[in-house]
Amino acid sequence: MQNSNRKTGLIGEDLALNYLLNQGYLLLERNWRFKHYEIDLIMKDGSFLVFVEVKARSTAAFGWPEQAVHLSKQAFLLKAAQEYLFQNNNQGELRFDIIAIILTKSGPKIEHIKDFFIP
Repeated sequence: MQNSNRKTGLIGEDLALNYLLNQGYLLLERNWRFKHYEIDLIMKDGSFLVFVEVKARSTAAFGWPEQAVHLSKQAFLLKAAQEYLFQNNNQGELRFDIIAIILTKSGPKIEHIKDFFIP
């Protein structure tokens, strides 16, 4: 099961990255890590630095992908973003987005939720 989930996650990240690049975003980092923190994608959207959490599922039977980004996950993302900002001496506008993907037989359904949470 774990291997299947990992494969779905990797497919989701590839789809999310291509989607955002097609929307005119610029990739800064993919799978940025610091200690036990990770941010799936760090993108630039105009003047915004965008921290993107990607959630992909093969079905919505157990809930929508974005429902997996609960308060504790949001706190985790915020801490990771703070470390990234510190390391890169970055100031300015930032945003936390989610790309929620459901992989269906007819193709992926991609939903981009901007400002999913505001710290």
